[in-house]
Amino acid sequence: MMREFRAALILATLCLAGCTPSYRARTMPARGDEARQDGAVLLERLRSEHLPAMVSVEPWESKYGPGLKLTTGHYEIFTTMTEPLMLRMVPGFIESAYSGYNDQLPQPLDTASPFQIYLFADRQQWEDFTHSFAGEQAAIFCKIKSGAYYLNGACVVYDIGPKRTLSALGHEGWHQFNSRHFRYRLPSWLDEGVAMQFETSVSEGGLLHFDPAANTQRLGALKDTLSNGKPIPLKELVATSPGEALATDQDEAVMAFYSESYALVRFLREADSGRCLDSYRRLLADGLLGRWPLDESAGTTAADRNLPRTIPWNRQVGRQLFEHYIGPNLDQLDREYTAFCHRITRGLVTTRINEGERLAHSN
Repeated sequence: MMREFRAALILATLCLAGCTPSYRARTMPARGDEARQDGAVLLERLRSEHLPAMVSVEPWESKYGPGLKLTTGHYEIFTTMTEPLMLRMVPGFIESAYSGYNDQLPQPLDTASPFQIYLFADRQQWEDFTHSFAGEQAAIFCKIKSGAYYLNGACVVYDIGPKRTLSALGHEGWHQFNSRHFRYRLPSWLDEGVAMQFETSVSEGGLLHFDPAANTQRLGALKDTLSNGKPIPLKELVATSPGEALATDQDEAVMAFYSESYALVRFLREADSGRCLDSYRRLLADGLLGRWPLDESAGTTAADRNLPRTIPWNRQVGRQLFEHYIGPNLDQLDREYTAFCHRITRGLVTTRINEGERLAHSN
């Protein structure tokens, strides 16, 4: 069971990253005294700019290289990155994500102690850190081809390009947020479905907001799933976990789970002018407060994160909660959900670039 649990953790990030080759820096990083001098200049530059989301900037000396500690209202970001544009963007982005996570709930939460993020300049630093941070799980996490993971309360990310790095932060940040604040852990379709709502963001008038409808990676995968005639029926989707999809040893099953979970959360929030939105919010709010109608065994597993989120638990709780909060007529809901999936992918053209990656655009 533990092996299935760990595989599920990693699979979430594999699919987020698209299983593509690692991003590589185009220039050699500065070393030794030169790196420290550059870091001091960058530190003073960031301090002088008085970025709205930034509370403080301090040096961070680590064995992975000279870096900075960026503090915001709710986060401590330890980073070895030296790209000024990204360092300006990340504090505002993650605070916007924090507001977005709270927007899923009836009332915003107050975080007493800051969340921690480790953001590394390259994969080698990320792997070195992972070997010391993840213990016996390090070898499994290092199989991630590109992206990020959440473990032991921290998000651990490395630079895979501005857009994809922020996407990874938005996704893993949701897992970090609900793991700390929710009394009950979420079934897989809900946990991953919500996380994917924070993979794409747009800036308008200097303000950042998240736009799930702009997530062409998930929409492209959903379009492919619908086209190949192998979508997961709703009654199976809400009972499925990433580990179960991985066990099929079929990329199509994995991509179907993630793209359909993304679409299902959008369906609950958007379809028929938000007909299911209140039910969706009650589902999350009761998970936050530990009010789900679970039997003693399922409730114990939901509340104790030291216990693995097993496939049988996920199958039982995922469907039970969906029927209780959203509705028991899964056949009718499946027809409505499928129609919604076709609608949001209508006019979308996908082009595969290499394994696991696609470009998508509308006609």
